[in-house]
Amino acid sequence: MWAYATYIIMTVMTAGVGIPYISLISGLTSDPQERLSANGYRLFFAKIGAFMVTIIVPILAQRWGGGNPATGYQAAMAVMALIGVAMFLFCVFSTTERVIHVVERQSLADQVKLLLRNDQWLILCGVCITGTVGYVVRGSVAIYYAKYYLGADTATVSAFLSIGVAAAILSMIASTWVTKFYCKVKLFRNTQLAVAAISVLIYVVVKPGDIMLAFVLYFILSFVVDLHAPVFWSAIAETIDYGQVKTGKRVSGFAFGGISVCQKAGMAVAGAMVGILLTYFNYQPNQTQTPQALAGIAMMLSVIPGFFHFVMGMLMFKYRISDTYYTTVTDDMRTLGYVAS
Repeated sequence: MWAYATYIIMTVMTAGVGIPYISLISGLTSDPQERLSANGYRLFFAKIGAFMVTIIVPILAQRWGGGNPATGYQAAMAVMALIGVAMFLFCVFSTTERVIHVVERQSLADQVKLLLRNDQWLILCGVCITGTVGYVVRGSVAIYYAKYYLGADTATVSAFLSIGVAAAILSMIASTWVTKFYCKVKLFRNTQLAVAAISVLIYVVVKPGDIMLAFVLYFILSFVVDLHAPVFWSAIAETIDYGQVKTGKRVSGFAFGGISVCQKAGMAVAGAMVGILLTYFNYQPNQTQTPQALAGIAMMLSVIPGFFHFVMGMLMFKYRISDTYYTTVTDDMRTLGYVAS
């Protein structure tokens, strides 16, 4: 009960920090390229931080546990918590909102009604849910794929997972660079369609035990799939401005919060799918898998998440807030007096 209670409280507090944090960039600059670049840096360091934690925490837990893993992880996570709080406070005291919007108080119900009238925000909701399902299903089964389908040992399994993270980190840099000369909406849409194609390719050409080929294609897949991430998080701010021009009222925090809810919903759907699919394919832990189970695991890493990324890419054909279109939105905001300074 103590573990459940403290974990739930911590999660709620993290949401209280996370929603203002991800929406903060829209208050730092109104320039779409600067927002995209800022999100690129944010996600780059977020992925490095997550990667470091996955490496450092087990090492600290082993050293500080004295043979007791529970004690070791308790101490290691306490240190991570202190570092996290210190960095949150650093963010609070070192940033200044430079774009001040004229916002009136609204009830939660009114905000929901306004967001439901924002067609571009609703598209991002659909994109978020489908993309998260694809991400989580693929990420959840990656370790099974490496261990059972590729027949890898512990070190190789770790390398397989690490190469995916490394590709995602590099992708953040590449995305920020590519969007300087290529339409960000097209990049978003086309990369997700490409992910669907690469996913099918992995399923068709990688056979059990093809470790080297799997490494190469998984790196490419992990790189391409994350090229859209900085675009997505900067696009949320743009749909907020679009919604204000369309409806005459601004919904900011709850717009980001609603996207966060969609992300969690996608995680919940994917978590249930993983369990159901593994059972359906007759996966048996820590045993030699049947051909049916191996084929199912291969599909869960490739074709099944690839389908959700395909849907994600198709939804982006309905999204129309390009940099050129957004310029007209910001001009309308200034004309209507929605931006105070």
